[in-house]
Amino acid sequence: MDNSSGAHGTSAVRVSGLTKTYGTQQVLRGVDLDIAVGETYALLGPNGAGKSTTIEVFEGIRRGDTGSVRVLGVDPLTAPRQWRSRVGIVAQSTGDLGPFTPRELIGYFGSLATAPRGVDEVLELVGLTAHAGKRAAKLSGGQQRRLDVALGIVGRPEVLFLDEPTTGFDPEARHQFWDMIAGLSAEGTSILLTTHYLDEAAQLADRVGVLSGGRIVAEATPELLGGAEARVPVVRWRDVNGDWCEERTEQPGELVGRLCAEARTAGLAGGEPEGLEVRRPSLEDIYLGLIAADETERAAAEAQR
Repeated sequence: MDNSSGAHGTSAVRVSGLTKTYGTQQVLRGVDLDIAVGETYALLGPNGAGKSTTIEVFEGIRRGDTGSVRVLGVDPLTAPRQWRSRVGIVAQSTGDLGPFTPRELIGYFGSLATAPRGVDEVLELVGLTAHAGKRAAKLSGGQQRRLDVALGIVGRPEVLFLDEPTTGFDPEARHQFWDMIAGLSAEGTSILLTTHYLDEAAQLADRVGVLSGGRIVAEATPELLGGAEARVPVVRWRDVNGDWCEERTEQPGELVGRLCAEARTAGLAGGEPEGLEVRRPSLEDIYLGLIAADETERAAAEAQR
């Protein structure tokens, strides 16, 4: 068993040089990833970036072309049966749940685990207590998604893979889900989730990685993603001709002071330029900038071939 340690301690998931091609389309181009035991890691990226393929390889559902993959020290493709009980999976789409109720399904999946959570505990965790006796096929889309999560956590997995877990959730349900994930993390569960919600990544993740063009182009804590340069404040205002101006500066206060002094000299109403504002780039701004920069870089490289 591989007990190698990553930057944050013993690795729950360690991947090196992972590639995957479908026909002539190379989806993964050398993914390197190291998730520590007990860490929550958010994998971000646009549609088609390879997020779901990456998770499917980690789960042993799909085979990579090249590279090394270890989850809890084991190659998922050759993992023994007991390894499966240590890994929880919440896939992107709901499967056929048949004529069964949430209570029945959670009880059955729990019976396959060594030390499962109680059925009532899981129902409460995912907010399905009131629907425990309803046929799963009759649940709403958001309720079915909660059931997917329930089936993924009932076995107390050491590693939990969540692929777009809050799709179909209303805002209240999303916040309840965040509380649940925080609780699992506090218990020491290692979590890898993909999400399109940047606020979700910022709320839940110890680290985030940005997958673009089949490779991870940036990785850091949510507070440090993109580096200091990406977080330089932006000052925007309208000039005397009504045109928008924008300047990135480490000293926004000095620039605002100068602009206001010029506005007073020019006799502008209010003593400041129209539309004056100072913005610090959000996580979404930084994420979109990283994606755009990578796409530009890949397009330039392709043009030189």
